[in-house]
Amino acid sequence: MPVTCSCCGEKRAVLKRPKTGHSLCKECFFRTFEEEVHQTIVSAKLFNQGETVAIGASGGKDSTVLAHVLKVLNERYDYGLKLLLLSVDEGITGYRDDSLETVKRNQQQYELPLKIVSYEELYGWTMDAIVKQVGMKNNCTFCGVFRRQALDRGAMMLKVDKICTGHNADDVAETVLMNFLRGDISRLRRCTAISTTSEGEGLVPRCKPLKYAYEKEIVLYAYFKKLDYFSTECIYSPNAYRGHARAFLKDLEAIRPSAIMDIIHSGENLSFREGVKMPMPGSCSRCGYISSQTLCKSCVLLEGLNRGLPKLGIGKHHRLHGKILAQQPLSEQEERRLKAADF
Repeated sequence: MPVTCSCCGEKRAVLKRPKTGHSLCKECFFRTFEEEVHQTIVSAKLFNQGETVAIGASGGKDSTVLAHVLKVLNERYDYGLKLLLLSVDEGITGYRDDSLETVKRNQQQYELPLKIVSYEELYGWTMDAIVKQVGMKNNCTFCGVFRRQALDRGAMMLKVDKICTGHNADDVAETVLMNFLRGDISRLRRCTAISTTSEGEGLVPRCKPLKYAYEKEIVLYAYFKKLDYFSTECIYSPNAYRGHARAFLKDLEAIRPSAIMDIIHSGENLSFREGVKMPMPGSCSRCGYISSQTLCKSCVLLEGLNRGLPKLGIGKHHRLHGKILAQQPLSEQEERRLKAADF
């Protein structure tokens, strides 16, 4: 027997929401999903009238749904935002080049300006070239650090007021688990923030309008709306640490669907005893990017690549920062230790 929509009570339900268990028709699901994102934006005061906002666009389901929903809400509620798309080309043949074609189609579909910045343009390296040096074990460290800075640099080129990213509830819960397992207190304290303001000069604030949206519902929204998105996983990500947190989270969700939101709320309400020392934000002596060390992670990773010592940026090598700044060669013993290190 067909199930009727638990919202309008008239039309036939086409889905059961993973988040609440309610059975909804397409129209009610679309409206409910969009209204929840709107309430997130309004309650967190993510935007101000007249701001220019860059949407981090990868071509994947999250950023595509984010771009679509923001355009709809901007027109429906007169946010007064100037929206544009900002993409990062990491230089991954057979993956990013294909996904950027999707982004270019999104640009035409949503009639939004598009800016693409590349690792090769910014750092002189592509991810394909980096993987040849470092292998498959730590490549995600390089990509994550470079990508974050690339988004900031692109946003500063465009002179936008804010960057929006498509991080969803599953992503945030995974990050909480990862930081907890790593014992990374400083990141654990701030990873659940829906918006971040960087204290480094010139850096652009970020926000996550989809923070409370389940990944499954984002997929359903994209499917029923027939949105054009790229669904292939990165060819270099099978060994990523996040994958283990994701698998664990999916197991928890299968047993208890509220586990995702429960983990987020736990992260939001964590408290730390007085006296716990936290890294003090400063700026990189070389590039000026925000950093708690003399050199930011990006500069250390790049220096290691350029010196043929890619492991220089993996692990803790703060004692070598002085030599790097002074452009001094490392001793034979230091080079041997780096080449022999297994991270």
